[in-house]
Amino acid sequence: MNDQNLKDKITQVMGESKVGTLATVVGNKPHSRYMTFFNEDLILYTPTSKETYKAEEIEKNPYVHVLLGYEGEGMGDAYIEVQGRASIREDQSLKDKFWNNKMEKRIESPNDPEYIILEITPETIRLMNDHGEPETLNL
Repeated sequence: MNDQNLKDKITQVMGESKVGTLATVVGNKPHSRYMTFFNEDLILYTPTSKETYKAEEIEKNPYVHVLLGYEGEGMGDAYIEVQGRASIREDQSLKDKFWNNKMEKRIESPNDPEYIILEITPETIRLMNDHGEPETLNL
């Protein structure tokens, strides 16, 4: 698959799959949790609070790993593995863009000073289980 076709397939998986796992690093060990992801092109965004372990962990070590796309339907489900760098974003425009009323359980409003967006810029993305061998997009 050429890079453009691979990018298109990866973008499709990102667009169709909103829940995945985010792994950070704590003391040289992975720490994973489920998150909701949004994307613009190949950049991933996930809303959270400043007062979380993941925010603290990313401040100490920005390297993360994301699994996104496996739907549990069987061995052939396409999914992606993203290795990249996370940064904490507090831009009000991003906070407004990704705000959802379901977040009110943990975050007061889009103007809550604790509300942040994690921006994940991929370094490599692997497309897995797409009817063939894994394919890697290096960025």
